[in-house]
Amino acid sequence: MMFSLIIPVYNRPDEVDELLESLSRTTYKEIFEIVLIEDGSTIRCQDVASKYGNRLDIAYYYKENSGPGDSRNYGMSKARGDYFIIFDSDCIIPENYLSEVELALQKNYVDCFGGPDSALDSFTDIQKAINFAMTSFLTTGGIRGGSEKIDKFQPRSFNMGLSRKAFMASKGFGNIHPGEDPDLSIRLWNLGFETKLFPKAFVYHKRRIDWEKFSVQVHKFGKARPILNSWYPKHNKLTFFFPTVFILGILVAFLAVLFFNFDILLQLYFVYFAILFIVASIQNKSVKIGYLSLIAVWKQFYGYGTGFLKSYIQIIVLKKDPQTAFPEMFFKV
Repeated sequence: MMFSLIIPVYNRPDEVDELLESLSRTTYKEIFEIVLIEDGSTIRCQDVASKYGNRLDIAYYYKENSGPGDSRNYGMSKARGDYFIIFDSDCIIPENYLSEVELALQKNYVDCFGGPDSALDSFTDIQKAINFAMTSFLTTGGIRGGSEKIDKFQPRSFNMGLSRKAFMASKGFGNIHPGEDPDLSIRLWNLGFETKLFPKAFVYHKRRIDWEKFSVQVHKFGKARPILNSWYPKHNKLTFFFPTVFILGILVAFLAVLFFNFDILLQLYFVYFAILFIVASIQNKSVKIGYLSLIAVWKQFYGYGTGFLKSYIQIIVLKKDPQTAFPEMFFKV
């Protein structure tokens, strides 16, 4: 089996340099290729790719901007491998990653897998706090951090594997963004393919992000979910409503104190955030990151919760067409 690593990039040559440097240190001994897709960048990474030309098998393609999903599809259509592994350009890959994937596929082959993300010591404190918010069992149930306590895993496209057979059957990613990865997972299920989490196939996901960008990102995540629920109602879950209920619950808690002098709900929220602070501080060995993690979790819940509520009203209640209601969520391809 030959792996083709599919990496779309947009104006991120420095990130690509770090990613390729990490891949050049792989302990994997078999042949693999790297397919770089420059998605209409004005700051190209072609020179960076050339820098590693004598150490890695790299195919570089430039195309007009059409979004990450379509760029991944383009890369897979050009790739030579039997199995595609998709990374975001802001990932750093452990030396044993490809060996872990090969071993997992040999033990229990699956046509689509996803792996968790983690943080390096070199990441900024904000990156580490956001990583905690996105991966902790206390916030997302651990679905990005390696938890297997879910019935069907929806791989995320920053660290995702897809067989050529599954790509050909599904036609790859759709034009929604974000949300293109769960959309693909559900379509694969409907076609009879299975998805699985490979806990040991983790990457270090830098998330080139600040607080403002993080808020925008999770708000879009929230808007994407009701759209997906409208397309695939069978796969709707009550847990998708949790961030919105969480945010509305805080409002109810404050009103209960203000009008009825009832503070039990507010105390429960205080206990929850106290637990978050303690766990994040211990996990990261830093009280500062524990504090920043509280900010990250609040922004995550508020952004996702309000985005979900806005989209739910537009798509589910008012029955509006998703591309008409939220054109910014769709790339034209």
